[in-house]
Amino acid sequence: MHRNELIRFLDNELQVSRFRDYCPNGLQVEGKPVIRRVITGVTACQALIDAAIARKADTVLVHHGYFWRGEDMRITGQKYKRISALIQHQINLFAYHLPLDAHPEIGNNSQLGKLLGLKPDGNFGDENLGWTGSWDPEKIPDTGAVVKLLREKLHREPLVIGDLTRSPGKVAWCTGAAHNYLEQAIQAGVDTYISGEISEPIVHIARESGVTYIAAGHHATERYGVMALGNLLQEKFGLECEFIDVDNPV
Repeated sequence: MHRNELIRFLDNELQVSRFRDYCPNGLQVEGKPVIRRVITGVTACQALIDAAIARKADTVLVHHGYFWRGEDMRITGQKYKRISALIQHQINLFAYHLPLDAHPEIGNNSQLGKLLGLKPDGNFGDENLGWTGSWDPEKIPDTGAVVKLLREKLHREPLVIGDLTRSPGKVAWCTGAAHNYLEQAIQAGVDTYISGEISEPIVHIARESGVTYIAAGHHATERYGVMALGNLLQEKFGLECEFIDVDNPV
């Protein structure tokens, strides 16, 4: 398909115009006009770009791209190496941040909820990015069972602030670096909050509020939106899409 056709589809499907984001969403680096092979990944790091080059891909599609608000805008050092590699091999770079978090079907939060078997019942936070829901208490009776589930599904050990014997109750979740949404989750009346990262002040807020906080990994919680988006492109347009999981312990 032509690059402009893909731009129109992705920008419309992800409703890019709705969001005030920290970075530009959509096409960030222009490559070949005709797209047949797409590499998807969480972050447009050098390892992902190298994998795309090795596979002779036309496009890299990620959640974390470039040109973040407040960063040095000069294209030097590692940024130069990444962008020059894309340009040299005529690889398009598409990146979707908040729009990919928020999509009701293929978004990171929707996909994480499905992966973990959570039954959603609402949203919270800016742009309603966060989700709320619950588990069947017979299947997930306590926080210890939540930890086991996260370990099995995300392949990493979560960090827990709270009592492992406590029922998870009403659960809120928001992937990635959404630890600062904890207070909004508390206002939504939840018993457990799951995100990717945690910061020092959040530990105290969780302890003092009595809400169990689980940091399950920024990368680990955000694999699934871009995977689902790649699957959608493959099914709808017949593009060859491959997800590359570049390990990241954060």
